Amino acid sequence: MAITASMVKELRERTGLPMMECKKALTEADGDIEKAIEDLRKASGLKAAKKAGRTAADGVVAAKVAEDGSFGVLVEVNSETDFVARDDNFKAFVEKVVDKAFADRQQDVAALMEGELEQAREALVQKIGENIGVRRIQVVEGARVGAYVHSNSRIAAIVALSGGDEETARDVAMHVTAVNPQVVKPEDMPEDVLEKEKEIIKAQPDMAGKPAEIVEKMMGGRIKKFLKENSLVEQPFVKNPDVTIGKLVKDQGAEVVSFVRFEVGEGIEKEEVDFAAEVAAQVKSSS
Repeated sequence: MAITASMVKELRERTGLPMMECKKALTEADGDIEKAIEDLRKASGLKAAKKAGRTAADGVVAAKVAEDGSFGVLVEVNSETDFVARDDNFKAFVEKVVDKAFADRQQDVAALMEGELEQAREALVQKIGENIGVRRIQVVEGARVGAYVHSNSRIAAIVALSGGDEETARDVAMHVTAVNPQVVKPEDMPEDVLEKEKEIIKAQPDMAGKPAEIVEKMMGGRIKKFLKENSLVEQPFVKNPDVTIGKLVKDQGAEVVSFVRFEVGEGIEKEEVDFAAEVAAQVKSSS
């Protein structure tokens, strides 16, 4: 029986397995989709694919910086639970991901995972029984790159300076990890973020009934405060609040070029399961 593209598409949607694997299974099953699924289940390849639908919002972040400080990589690898994130096999897989991303200077996850790394991921999913995925990779280059990973391996940052030494770069990365600035400099703040902040300020109770010129003056002061609080170079250094990050770096004859901060699971909507409701629904359906 001829295997059509629509048949491969259907099997891929139902199993989550790669296209070529689906085509091979259909060929061996003579086009019978249900038999192909059964064969894939027997071969256990489907076990990992089924888990791919489960949300992996836990995990770790990791970083690696070149000895000469010219570049570094920041990686987030997700698991479903914190328990697995602490597993030695999971940690070993993360190390492989970081090493390859570093060696290849690769931040395209799909390209990085081709071949051996993807096979290692699938084997780990089978062994551990949880969905595991490499979520994102960032490569940062500069005259002096530094990174900091918090002790819980859940928050990390990497920064690029135009100069300075290793300790300063690491200190700035540690500050970014702790304080979470939005931009490097006040002028870097996106216009849409500023407009939203202005709307919030206008809606505050103490603005009601005031003349327009007073509102504008008050808003100007509060926007200035907002920019200072959220711009890296304007923030007081977390280890020495008497010095701003801008001054700390300037004393090294350098400037902050860029920074990236990863926090495990940020932006992922994790499904909340109401077990009581789930059980009640099952009981109702069976009665």
